[in-house]
Amino acid sequence: MIDFELPLADRAQSAIASSPYLAGRRLRLQANDGRVVLQGVVGTYFQKQMAQEALRRVDGVQEIENNLEVAWS
Repeated sequence: MIDFELPLADRAQSAIASSPYLAGRRLRLQANDGRVVLQGVVGTYFQKQMAQEALRRVDGVQEIENNLEVAWS
């Protein structure tokens, strides 16, 4: 359960960290006034989408800028 007393950045980071699709990925994010900017590298477009979906469910997120790069390995 995510504590809604935490700042938006912490809630968003917690949502990303708890996603089974993103295990072991070091993704960075910035959050300000309901806007979350996501950066980092994932292995598939599916992971990129799942990161965005994880953020969409976080209370207080109004806008998501998904700058994740997909790097086929």
